[in-house]
Amino acid sequence: MNNQHGTCVAGRVANKIVLLLLAGALSLTCVSSAAAQKEKKKKPEPASADSPKMLVPLNDEQQIDYMLSEMLGAWQLGDIEKLHQDYGDDVVAVNGSWAPPVLGWNNYLAVYQQQRARMQQVRMDRSNTFIKVSGTVGWACYQWDFQAVVDGQPMQAQGQTTVVVEKRNTHWVIVLNHTSLAQKIPAAAPAGAVTGQQQPTKPPSN
Repeated sequence: MNNQHGTCVAGRVANKIVLLLLAGALSLTCVSSAAAQKEKKKKPEPASADSPKMLVPLNDEQQIDYMLSEMLGAWQLGDIEKLHQDYGDDVVAVNGSWAPPVLGWNNYLAVYQQQRARMQQVRMDRSNTFIKVSGTVGWACYQWDFQAVVDGQPMQAQGQTTVVVEKRNTHWVIVLNHTSLAQKIPAAAPAGAVTGQQQPTKPPSN
């Protein structure tokens, strides 16, 4: 009974933090990529007059992937201004728990700030990202693995996120985010194992 109660409590806490995962996932690659970009800005390479340095433009899929990484970096650092640049003012955010969608940037920001204040040592790894573009609209889905200290207690969760993005003024922004928490399936007991509710059969008395 105690184990079941602890599982229920952990599940409720995990559902609450799903709101924080509405954009899904911050990988170590994303962090190192952002750090590398800052380092390049600090130490620019001198451009040669004979061979000027040319930047290779990113295609739409690469722009969306970079935007997600950039947004998640801002999410981790609490950079509200940068975070807002990657969300539409009319964003709709849906989480995996039984709760109404969060409508609009201002409402999302209020939830983000309230929940983010409860978390420390946040780490989220993103994997299996798929991005599709059709004109000025696109979508992306990915899996995430989340770890943090929430209300002083270690927390782990896994899930999936789908975002719809739209290109506005040459910049991709998130207009819909749907994040769901993956339910952990308990491992099956080995054949012949004795559970807590089962008692071994006593041999018949003579």
